[in-house]
Amino acid sequence: MEKPLLKSIEMYNGVKIPQIGLGVFLMKDEEELVSAVKAAVESGYRHFDTAKIYGNEEYLARGLKESGVAREDIFLTSKVWNYDQGFEETKAAFEESLRKLDTDYLDLYLIHWPAPKYIETWKALMELYEEGKVRAIGVSNFQIHHLEELKKQELMQPMINQIETHPEFPQNELHEYMKENGIVHEAWGPIGQGKTGLLSNPVLVAIGKNYQKTPAQVILRWHVQRGEVIIPKSVHAERIRENSDIFDFSLTDEEMDLVASLETGTRYGSDPDDQERLKETSIRPENQ
Repeated sequence: MEKPLLKSIEMYNGVKIPQIGLGVFLMKDEEELVSAVKAAVESGYRHFDTAKIYGNEEYLARGLKESGVAREDIFLTSKVWNYDQGFEETKAAFEESLRKLDTDYLDLYLIHWPAPKYIETWKALMELYEEGKVRAIGVSNFQIHHLEELKKQELMQPMINQIETHPEFPQNELHEYMKENGIVHEAWGPIGQGKTGLLSNPVLVAIGKNYQKTPAQVILRWHVQRGEVIIPKSVHAERIRENSDIFDFSLTDEEMDLVASLETGTRYGSDPDDQERLKETSIRPENQ
């Protein structure tokens, strides 16, 4: 029988991605990150998500090495940042991430945002995939029109799209589009990044009491039952364990609807169509 944390979703190329992973966004302290990774491994996590712009790929590599888990048992994701986009630039950024992560391949490589050169960047990812340097490729923060543009260019379809998703911002239209097109939905900020009142919401508190679960666990279970991959972030061992303890109960259809009723349309992260931000973040800083 498959262990709970090894439950996975199969991408259209046959590669399986663990349905829950540890996100390491904003983990800037090396010792804190290493400790979090070790706690995650002890709790059964095998999926870890980082990015060039997080500035912690080397810390993650150390944490994984000290955890003692074999590389082939880890599912490792990184992302190309906006100022590294472009065909040759992306390939160079990929090699830099490999070096920092102390590995000779990635399990998943994503375009972090649909910055101006994303078409050329996607062509680079396709080449890296065809060369066997990465097991799966995808995108992050792409809207339907970005995905349609790749289709229009007759390019390979992304295997996964990692997007802000939580009960207040469920991305229903994009969720359905990806489902219809065989693109796996991966949720970042699945609990709302602590910027919402979700964890004290009476609806979630009441549902949690039915199962002796916290509102956060109810939310994460809702994501799982929607068929999403989730990467909740925490540096606390107890919270890391709690976030993973969601496979011993199921929400009813009525409870799923109650969670869905919390939608407000509020996006807490950046808007993927904010062209000004995309252009600004595509300019390489002088110290990079």
